[in-house]
Parts: sequence; structure tokens; C-alpha cells
Amino acid sequence: MKLLIIGFLICISIIFTITYTSTFQSDPLKESIVRGKEIYTDFCVTCHLPSGLGTENIYPPLANSDYLKNNREGSIKGIKFGQQGELVVNGKTYNNVMAPLGLSNAEIADVMNYITNSWGNKNDEMITVEEVSKLKK
Repeated sequence: MKLLIIGFLICISIIFTITYTSTFQSDPLKESIVRGKEIYTDFCVTCHLPSGLGTENIYPPLANSDYLKNNREGSIKGIKFGQQGELVVNGKTYNNVMAPLGLSNAEIADVMNYITNSWGNKNDEMITVEEVSKLKK
């Protein structure tokens, strides 16, 4: 009888651990940031650099960027549709072209979650695929 009770408790413990791990420790924002870092490395790092500091007078910084903090929709649109013309970031004017990168809505959400949570940026409100997909040119 003791063996049966011990076996039952072990099974309950295993089920609880599996349920707890998959239910409570999953963090969609953190997972998106990890995916976004890979996308950033593949598509963005050449111009905006590994540090997110950009290239002075050519490509704006993403690090501690007031533009990212204050222009969520504009930032997403810039990645989704490309961007050209004057842009003021941290008080400095940039005037260059960023071609559309051909990323999917999911990839755009992931890279935005990465850059808005890196290099001094903090964004607890996750950018979602649905949010990106609703934006029109």
C-alpha cells in the first residue's frame, strides 16, 4: 500500500512539474526577443551595428532611441514598408533610405520586440503579429 501511495505521489509530482513548466514559465515576449535577435543579426546589424548605435549621420541609433519609444507605429511601418526622408532620433536629423526588408509580420514583431528591449530600450507591451498585420502603408 505504501508503494502505491508513493508511486501516486511521484506521478502527481511529475504531472505538476510538466504543467507548471509549460504553463507558467513560458514567456512569449522573451521567446520573441530571442527570435528577433536572430533576425536583427541577419538583416539590421550591418547598418545599425551590433551595439544598436547606428552609423553617425547616416543610420540612426536604435540604442536609447526616443524615436522607438515615442513612435511605435512609425517604427513598425519603417521595417514593414521601408522608410525614406528626414527622421529625428535623439535630437539628430537623419535623411537616408531604408528599403523594405521583405520580412513577414511575425518576423517584424519579433525584431521590434528585440530592438525595443535592447540597448537601454524597455518595452513591456509586446508587439504582436496582429498589430503588425493591421498596419497599412
